[in-house]
Amino acid sequence: MYRKEIKVLDCTVRDGGLMNKWQFSKDFVKGVYDSCVAAGIDYMEIGYISSEDQFSHDEFGPWKFCAEDDLREIMGDNNTDTKISVMADIGRIKYDDIRPKSESVIDLFRVACYDYQIDKAIELAHHVMDKGYEATINMMAVSKVSERALNQVLEDVANSRVPIFYLVDSFGSLYSEDINNLMQRYKSALPGKTIGFHGHNNTQLAFANTIECIIDGANMLDATMLGIGRGAGNCPMELLLSFLKNPKYKIEPIIKCIQDYIYPLKKDIDWGYFIPYMITGAQNDHPRSALAWMASEHKDDYLSYYESVVKNKEI
Repeated sequence: MYRKEIKVLDCTVRDGGLMNKWQFSKDFVKGVYDSCVAAGIDYMEIGYISSEDQFSHDEFGPWKFCAEDDLREIMGDNNTDTKISVMADIGRIKYDDIRPKSESVIDLFRVACYDYQIDKAIELAHHVMDKGYEATINMMAVSKVSERALNQVLEDVANSRVPIFYLVDSFGSLYSEDINNLMQRYKSALPGKTIGFHGHNNTQLAFANTIECIIDGANMLDATMLGIGRGAGNCPMELLLSFLKNPKYKIEPIIKCIQDYIYPLKKDIDWGYFIPYMITGAQNDHPRSALAWMASEHKDDYLSYYESVVKNKEI
C-alpha cells in the first residue's frame, strides 16, 4: 500500500472558502496550517491568487487573494516540509502580479481551466515555472468534455513542460469505471508526467474514487479536513491518511484541527451530503443551482428542487 511517490495536498481553506467567500479568520487558517505541518502533509493550498481588480475585498476574504503579507502573517518564511500552494483561474490573474519565487513563500501554482482554455493554462503554467515555482494544470469538469476535446487537451499537455496534470471530478458525478478509463487515457497520453486527482463528493464517491486513482497510478491526491468544500465537499483528509498507512503522515493533528476549527463551522455552513448536491452529481451538473437552493428559505424542500431539475432536463 505504501508508495513513496504519493503526495497529499490539503485544500481545506481554498475549497472550503467557496462556501463562505473565504471569510476565515487568521486564527482558523493558522490552525489548519499548523495541523498540516504537524501531520506531515506535503502541500497546503491556502487559497486563490487573484488580481486586485477582479474581486472586492469588501465581499471576499483575504484567502481569495493570498497577498504575500497575509501569507507571511500565518507562516512566516514557512521553514517546514509542508509546501504552500495557491490556485489561479485563467483570466483572473495578471502576469505582472506574480512576483519571482525568490520573493514569495508560495511554492506551487495550480492553474485551473476548462478544456477550451488549455492553451492559456499552459502559457500561465510555463510563466510561473519560469519564475521559479512548481506548477500543475487542473482541467475542471472532465465529465463534460468530449472525447475529441480531451484528446486535444492531452496532446497539448504532453507537448508542454508542465509536469503535473489533474483529473478533476468537479461535479462529483464519476464512477470508478469512469475514473479507471480516464486514468488509463491520461497515463497513456502523458508518459513521464504525474497525474493528480481532485474529487467532489456529490454521490459519496470522492474517497472511493481517490482510492481508484491511487490503484491506477495517481500520485498527487487532494483532500480536505472533514471533507469541507464546495457543496457536497471533497475527499476527507482523515479517511485518506488512514487508508495510505504511510508513517510520515500523522492523523492526530488532523483530528484535533477538525475538533477545534472545522466541526464548529457546521453550525454556519451546510457542506456535505445534502439531497440537492446529490441530485446535481447524479445529473452531471454544476452544483450552482443546488448551492442557490441551499441558501434559500425553502432549502429543505428537496422534492421541489428535484422536480425543477428534472423538468429543466426534459425541456
